[in-house]
Amino acid sequence: MKMRILVITALVSAFFVACAVSGSRISENDLGGFRDADLLDDANVTLKDINYTKEPAGMAKIFERSFENAPPFIPHDTEGLVPITKDLNMCVTCHMPEFAKDSGATQIPTSHFYDIRNKKDLAGALDDERYNCTACHVEQQGGVTAFVKNNFKPSFRDSNGSHKSNLLDVLNDGVK
Repeated sequence: MKMRILVITALVSAFFVACAVSGSRISENDLGGFRDADLLDDANVTLKDINYTKEPAGMAKIFERSFENAPPFIPHDTEGLVPITKDLNMCVTCHMPEFAKDSGATQIPTSHFYDIRNKKDLAGALDDERYNCTACHVEQQGGVTAFVKNNFKPSFRDSNGSHKSNLLDVLNDGVK
């Protein structure tokens, strides 16, 4: 085992020495990616005009979750709802469990009313670490062409998994 580690260490070291001796460097312009500009120069960079949905709450098509327990997208316009602060969070006026049923909004999941770090049920109070909704949830947009083909196909343990969180039920799966 020690011999294997020594051989691997020697090979890795030889690789780095060879790269350093060859003197070849990759410039920022040759890194490739999705941007044809110097990575250190933002002067000629234009942001893509993204057309987020402007449908009002309750009217927009809801996208399925990208994978099990992924934060769902915000399906409506957020103008006037952000920025979100601890003292002013317009999202909870519709998404708290006591309001969600009447407003037709998606209910905030039980994981947001649970202090995961201290393993404590907060009895219906929103966890202090969960008030900033847009830290995880982003506005959805349709008709976007991906830069790179994605063959990922989500699988959900529950038939409701693409629309509902089961995070608290599966949080410790595989943890001993």
